[in-house]
Formats: sequence, structure tokens, C-alpha cells
Amino acid sequence: MRKLRTEELNRKSVEEFRTMPKLPVAVVLDNIRSGLNVGSIFRTADAFAIKHIYLCGITATPPHREILKSAIGATESVTWSHHDSIVECLSGLKREGYEIIGIEHTSTSRNIQEFDPEPGQPVALVLGNEVEGISDVTLNFLDFCFEIPQIGTKHSLNVSVCAGIALWYCFEKLLLARAERGSKT
Repeated sequence: MRKLRTEELNRKSVEEFRTMPKLPVAVVLDNIRSGLNVGSIFRTADAFAIKHIYLCGITATPPHREILKSAIGATESVTWSHHDSIVECLSGLKREGYEIIGIEHTSTSRNIQEFDPEPGQPVALVLGNEVEGISDVTLNFLDFCFEIPQIGTKHSLNVSVCAGIALWYCFEKLLLARAERGSKT
């Protein structure tokens, strides 16, 4: 066994990434305080070819120093926009046909394993503030919430870790499972 060299990874250029097909998944960040978390989410969005990141409220925007530190270039490849109002952002996504899904512990949230996105159905995953979670006003816009099962004492994950798990799950369901189904036919 050996580690692969950078040139063996078949990395896409920023230009190639921008023109390649993306998963029909957007990420909506609701008042994320830490630029390091935002940068980590950019990096994960790049890894899984996520369509867009919506930065809402107080969420830092590039070229913020902490974002650039953890994104390591993903702010150049992943498309993003800033919205002062999450209400306006989510209203626009609803009009565009997105299913709006929160990642939050609620009285009606479902286990992430029950989430089975429809191929082609655009999905917007909403992640909330590191301390307060998804705001009450934002909850009113959600079609449903899912949560990541946990058995420790915190029942709370860092928002960038949560995003990584949720985006991997979408990637697995929308891309890898579709590829698997295609190879069996």
C-alpha cells in the first residue's frame, strides 16, 4: 500500500468543476458564526459536487480569512450567494421547486436513514447556528427535518461535521446508488 501522489488523484480544474453536472442539492447556512465551519462546508460541497451554497444572515462570506483557511480553494469552485434574509432565500428556493429539509432535532424529525430523495428533485439542506440551531422562523419553511442518530451525552455535532454526514448521505443516495442501479440493469 502507498499513498497516491497528487497527480494520480485525477483532480478536476476549477473550470472543469464549474461546468460538470452537479447534484441537485443546495446548502443553506442559517447564521453560522464560525468562518472555519463555513470554509469546511465549502470544501465538503466541492468534494460532493453540490450545486450551490446560500450564506444567510450573519454567516461570513468569502474572502473571509477563516473561510479561506479551511476551504483551501473551494470558494473558487463552488457557487455561492449571500442573503441578508433567510426567509427571502427559502421563499425563492420554494418557488424554484426545492424540497427544503432541515437538519435538526425536532418533535417530528426523522432518522437520516429514512431520507430517500427522489432523483431529479432539487433539495436544499438547511443547517443552523452552532448554538441556537435552526431558527424558529426557518422551521416554518421546512418540508421536514432529519437528524443524525447519536448515543453520546451531547446529541450535538459540529455544524461542519453534520454537513459532511448529510452531504455524504445525499451523494450516496443520489449518485452512488443511481450508479449501482444502472450497473444492475
